[in-house]
Amino acid sequence: MRLRVLGMVAVGVVVSGCGSQAPAPVAHVDSAAKIKQAKAVSSAAAAKAKANELGQIPVLMYHRIVEHPGSQDDRTPDKFRADLERLAKDGYVPITAAEYVTGKIGIPAGKHPVVLTFDDSSPSQLSLDDLGVPRKDTAVSILREVAAKHEGFRPVATFYVTRDMFGKSTPEEQAQTLLWLKDNGFDIGNHTLDHSNLATRSKDEVAKEIAAVQKLVGALAFTKPVTLALPYGNQPRKKEWARSGKSGNTAYNHTGVFLAGYTPAPAPYSKTFDPLGIPRIRAMDKKGDCAQFCSTAWLDWLKDNPDMRYTSDGDANTVAFPKFKAPFLRKSFATKALPY
Repeated sequence: MRLRVLGMVAVGVVVSGCGSQAPAPVAHVDSAAKIKQAKAVSSAAAAKAKANELGQIPVLMYHRIVEHPGSQDDRTPDKFRADLERLAKDGYVPITAAEYVTGKIGIPAGKHPVVLTFDDSSPSQLSLDDLGVPRKDTAVSILREVAAKHEGFRPVATFYVTRDMFGKSTPEEQAQTLLWLKDNGFDIGNHTLDHSNLATRSKDEVAKEIAAVQKLVGALAFTKPVTLALPYGNQPRKKEWARSGKSGNTAYNHTGVFLAGYTPAPAPYSKTFDPLGIPRIRAMDKKGDCAQFCSTAWLDWLKDNPDMRYTSDGDANTVAFPKFKAPFLRKSFATKALPY
């Protein structure tokens, strides 16, 4: 090597001749090796957690939480509390409907997601006292109470609202309630303005019912519902009308549309995931039809069939699953795939 001086800097120049060799691209090799090593570590961690992010997810459907149920859809505060305690014991972590449909499921390794949904915006779900604190034995109060007892059990849920708006009549009270939900990590969904049976409505009527809630939530809470829960679980004549449309100056475009029963839902990364018809499970005990098709029965089944249940690898940026389940992965998530 000879030195060439440029100004005050000495620059080394390699003169190649007979027998000289070009340096190997060490950095590139090291980088590829590190990527391969990191993937191997992630795969090992996923295998240790028995991750199955193509498994099924329970989406539980609640209505009123009241001491004296007036219908089979009502749940008492004690039973709702017991539901949550069971979920925490079985390793479930609540996520919102918006997180579920967009595939943003960030929960610890070995844990299972559950989506808690509440229809009809009843005061029994959320009512604030004069200090802005949820009243005792409302759904939100109970959820926060149980979450405080179980580390990692997130106090989040999705509330599907109608014009009733938690029993509040003035825009100021409605805004206060919706903003409280938004500011505390809860999700606000669309349930149509009048809880209408969309199966009997025209395209314009469907759009009007849905857009009205979209406009109302936007004006009061400065957010747009990501998902819609169909009243009675009934889809309009064309399913697409529920996902997107426009009425007047208000447009809507939901990422997911939820039904009213009767099975666990597919993972959002699975080919079986249908964003226009996502099943939910009624929150009820094993009685009558619910001996097979409601929450207690399905949670028992998922516990007895752990290979069918969604289990997280702990990394929200990957979709981990046993290699033999690869045919079920949606192509749009191929770059995040972590088979083991």
